[in-house]
Amino acid sequence: MSSADPISKLVNAFRKLPGIGERTATRLAFFVLNEPEETSRELAEALLEVRQTVGLCKWCCNLTDGDECKICTDARRKRSVICVVERTQDLRAVERTGDFRGLYHVLHGLISPLDGVGPDDIHLRELLTRVGERKKEDQVEEIIAATSPSVDGEATALYLQRLLEPMGLKVTRIASGVPIGGDLEYTDRVTLSRALAQRRQM
Repeated sequence: MSSADPISKLVNAFRKLPGIGERTATRLAFFVLNEPEETSRELAEALLEVRQTVGLCKWCCNLTDGDECKICTDARRKRSVICVVERTQDLRAVERTGDFRGLYHVLHGLISPLDGVGPDDIHLRELLTRVGERKKEDQVEEIIAATSPSVDGEATALYLQRLLEPMGLKVTRIASGVPIGGDLEYTDRVTLSRALAQRRQM
């Protein structure tokens, strides 16, 4: 079939999604074709809406549809502890444990010299500005480095330690209950809860 064929174009569009091969993309394309038109319209509108309305929280860089995310505006959260994670998916994984009631900061990446990613390429500056401006107001005492225990995750955690400890902050690292090379997004709830509970000072 021609690549200009609408079905082929839809299959190719689905293939761009992570974890989607040609067979699954083809099944999804024909699912869309066989569903009522309203289903396709809802899908298209949802895709456009999420691209047009979702941005970064001005405090923690979490994905949100407003200036501030719901976690940052929740007065019940413990404001003295900030958990630093690589991605919003990791934040959601920690939230699913139900054991952490502090605030977050999302880096949207890790320091990776081999890939040409340095400290200025992730949201570290926003964390430093946030801690500097709000340390007294919010009485920030501890930063939890909850990056994945990969080479890049460890390098980022050590960099955080070097930056934040001179500011009088305690920097802790989540315990090794999370497997080396694993992603927080796919870690089970019990393992992640144990890792948070057994965090240690760096």
